[in-house]
Amino acid sequence: MGLRKWYDRHVMPRLVTAACGQEGIEKRRREVIPLAQGRVFEIGCGGGFNQALYDSDKVTSFAGIDPHAKLLDGARLRALAKGWETDIRQGVGEDIPFADGSFDTVVCTYTLCSVDDPARVLSEIRRILAPSGQLLFLEHGRAPDAAVARWQERIEPVWSPLAGGCHLSRPIGASLRGAGFAVEPLGQAYLKKAPRIMGWMEWGVARKA
Repeated sequence: MGLRKWYDRHVMPRLVTAACGQEGIEKRRREVIPLAQGRVFEIGCGGGFNQALYDSDKVTSFAGIDPHAKLLDGARLRALAKGWETDIRQGVGEDIPFADGSFDTVVCTYTLCSVDDPARVLSEIRRILAPSGQLLFLEHGRAPDAAVARWQERIEPVWSPLAGGCHLSRPIGASLRGAGFAVEPLGQAYLKKAPRIMGWMEWGVARKA
């Protein structure tokens, strides 16, 4: 096994898990995830960070995808323990294997930063949402401060290969609106105890415009 494959398999997942499990991020998850209701789909569900935060009384079924096969067994067990009808598959956001209008809620947390084609992913999310459905998002990305954004662009080529393809400079709200969503912000802020270049967060609800 080459050094890069070893790093991607053993080091990178732990790095991402530690980063995404920070208290400041957990606080925002607790604001967003309990809003999920009905038929729920979670993109990037394998890490399991959100499972404990769903309101089980509001969720009628749970589906999700994640590209990392090793993470899926744990995600399935946690979902089944909730007593939900569950359909969790290996897959990528650019090609979501579910029919149009299948879900009342799509949950997307700390995922758009690392997908290959965010515009395609958002198009797929919009496709699988029911007409009155909601996209719950918590993402990090391009900072509103020009000086910070310039540093994000400078550091991104080095950072991205080390962090599972994570991009620092992708816009959040603008990308959602450009994909045909009306955005209802719940908040935006820099993550405390994190470098500003890595810590800009936006969270809220998006619906089909």
